[in-house]
Amino acid sequence: MARSSLLLYYFSGSGSFRSFFFFIPTTLALTTSLFILFYISTTSNLFTHYHPPDPSFLGLNSPFGSSTFSPRTRQTVSISFHNHSKTPFQFQVPQIVHLGEGGFGSQRPLEPRFPPDGHGNYVNYNEVYHDRDIFVEDYKEMNRSFKIYVYPHRRNDPFANVLLPVGSEPGGNYASESYFKKVLMSSHFITKDPTKADLFFLPFSIARLRHDPRIGVGGIQDFIKDYILNISQKYPYWNRTGGADHFYVACHSIGRSAMDKANEVKFNAIQVVCSSTYFQPGYIAHKDACLPQIWPRQGVLPNLSSSNRKKLAFFAGKINSPVREKLLQVWRNDTEIFAHFGRLTTPYADELLGSKFCLHVKGFEVNTARIADSLYYGCVPVIIANYYDLPFADILNWKSFSINVATLDIPLLRKILKRFSFEEYLMLQRNVLKVRKHFQWHLSPVDYDAFYMVMYELWLRRSSVRLPLNAFVHPN
Repeated sequence: MARSSLLLYYFSGSGSFRSFFFFIPTTLALTTSLFILFYISTTSNLFTHYHPPDPSFLGLNSPFGSSTFSPRTRQTVSISFHNHSKTPFQFQVPQIVHLGEGGFGSQRPLEPRFPPDGHGNYVNYNEVYHDRDIFVEDYKEMNRSFKIYVYPHRRNDPFANVLLPVGSEPGGNYASESYFKKVLMSSHFITKDPTKADLFFLPFSIARLRHDPRIGVGGIQDFIKDYILNISQKYPYWNRTGGADHFYVACHSIGRSAMDKANEVKFNAIQVVCSSTYFQPGYIAHKDACLPQIWPRQGVLPNLSSSNRKKLAFFAGKINSPVREKLLQVWRNDTEIFAHFGRLTTPYADELLGSKFCLHVKGFEVNTARIADSLYYGCVPVIIANYYDLPFADILNWKSFSINVATLDIPLLRKILKRFSFEEYLMLQRNVLKVRKHFQWHLSPVDYDAFYMVMYELWLRRSSVRLPLNAFVHPN
């Protein structure tokens, strides 16, 4: 009471008693404002210097370059596939060490290269699937209920070599096409009842048409046109949807141009092709799917524990594109990035096992078998191919096990690769080993191998609208 009286006397004696009541709310308002500013500064990046993400790592499109990253969620006529987990990813930022000019492991700390997404949530770049739980559950349902009807053809058909599966084990650079058809035809997905089919398979082989002397490259378009006309007249299934619930498979790049005289196939049917670039017409990323180009290898996976990866990066191949010419021009004589053109003097497998990063460089098309080669031998793939709709992009988080470098950034390749710390590289390689099972063919399919993954991509694209067949069957 004594102190209060003194304060009252002081303010009243100085003629400032009324100022006292003005001073109190002003002080409170100022204190509140300071508290709000402090709170914002500690919970927002408004007052921090934001470093944009490294596009070569995140796989994002740049205004003038391009990206291999395809959107995780596609709006298609297929059943919806949501890639949002029930609980958001919780990502613990690891201890990052700088990878300087001297190589892996310099000890200058870096800011995390894993920034939050557009909604402020941290993305888990250690997770190889967009949403593993949804994928696994949906995969089980696919395995249980998915049905494919194949247009029947007899063995004495003049073009049985084109329409029926190969008798031997598929081989060569475009073996994926033959593997898929051979395995599908003996799988539990086949139904002989078209009323139970989710999709209809057009079984012609582009690779076999290409080598058939009766057809050849110049006759493929006419063959496809006549084939579609025949099945549309003989069966009611094509006409009811205009081919939207049909699909074909092709690995050679001629597969896309083969439909130039059959526009309904190009624009309606699902094209499962290796040359899956959304830069050129003929491939529609929201409708079509990428078939992984895989050089077939049988037997046990190589033991990587003894691999000694001394080279920073490796590439070997023909000079059949300006992109490869640029790679050779810049890195031909480099001691860390081994860019070789022509026949190797050492085994190809040894070079893959001896390199930390393996380069997938665009040739005539965006696709080659080098991504699957890299994964098979535990080498982190570096994708230098613009506008590549990567295999299984609906399922796999490619940023977690590969690096995308725009073709214009080839001169910066060494600098880009050396940005990754030893810990970051190990994370990428661990994820390579997790996903390589998805890039293998087997004559007897194994769960989650290339065959089942392609089937899952088709499952995502199956039509959600079913029409009764009797509505299209004309009475006699």
